[in-house]
Amino acid sequence: MDICIDVQAAIAQRAGVGRYTQLLVQHLDRLADRHNLRLFFFDFRKRGLPFPVQHARAQSLGWCPGRLAQKSWKTLHWPPFDAFAGRADLFHFPNFIIPPLRRGKAVVTIHDMSFVRHPEFAESRNLDYLRTHIAATAARADRILTDSHFSADEIRDCLHVPADRVVPIHLGIAESFSRPDDARIRATLTTLGLDRPYLLTVGTVEPRKNLPLLIDSFERMQSFDGLLVIAGRLGWKVEPILDRIRRSPRAAAIRLIQTVDDETLPALYAGAELFLITSFYEGFGFPPLEAMACGTPVLSSNGGSLAEVLGDAARILTDFDPDHWSTEAQRLLSDTTLRRTLVDRGHTQSARYRWDHTARETLATYESVLESA
Repeated sequence: MDICIDVQAAIAQRAGVGRYTQLLVQHLDRLADRHNLRLFFFDFRKRGLPFPVQHARAQSLGWCPGRLAQKSWKTLHWPPFDAFAGRADLFHFPNFIIPPLRRGKAVVTIHDMSFVRHPEFAESRNLDYLRTHIAATAARADRILTDSHFSADEIRDCLHVPADRVVPIHLGIAESFSRPDDARIRATLTTLGLDRPYLLTVGTVEPRKNLPLLIDSFERMQSFDGLLVIAGRLGWKVEPILDRIRRSPRAAAIRLIQTVDDETLPALYAGAELFLITSFYEGFGFPPLEAMACGTPVLSSNGGSLAEVLGDAARILTDFDPDHWSTEAQRLLSDTTLRRTLVDRGHTQSARYRWDHTARETLATYESVLESA
């Protein structure tokens, strides 16, 4: 079986879909010994594949910028993807949309339907692109992969796709997410300038993350004389969020860390008193699981799939009342028994999500598509 995966998202971004694409490919690389696995991307800057693989063949095109090709796909529906990537039995497009394709089976990953349920939170150009092409993608896909059962139900409801063509496959977290030793935690926090106890959230700074609620709740936690750390790159529609931070009466205690690499993240998670995620909507949610794996208790909204993914290992709130959030956060800081229970459950829950399982289920889906041809 000749499988071609579009890895452009992993070239363009480190978070979100880019991270999913890279980690899925690296784990498929270990399993696909009986298949020919190719990774295609546009490499106009001649930088090569930014992550290692052992068996898969990386195939790039340097004479045509990916953005130019994508613009042509959006407006002209031409040229077909396989004119660049070559023939394959099956193509996997991990970033929501199937581009024009002449031949071969097509699998697409639609991670969530947040752009339908909450269009006000989406970046305008991306929203227009998804709205224009998502229905055709759903109709053309031989299988649609998604990150949770919640998202699978959303896709069926919003795009009217038969249930047997939507396959929910939970994602994994990297094995590197575990509690480092105390010396490494102290060294990391010193490097980051975190000299007081802190609450933590991790993720792209964008409206969907509902960070004003987090700031409102932090301001009400007068008995907590520590920091609020927001770790993540700046996304779209970010200026009102930054302005809210600047206007906070506790602005001096709010730290925005825009660049945190994977080597630093475990210690940052492990050093936190509490991890909070206030999102309106998540298709999966890596950070709270990563925090659990590093031994930090989690306070979460029930936005999107979070309740499904976190189970009883997190304290999950069903409202967005800052008084309620601040009360629950302070309880989790002071109740030693509850903290220990959540930490123990968190280790068990996070251990269920591993990329080797995600890769095996994904490969089984590829094989099922081709066997039914």
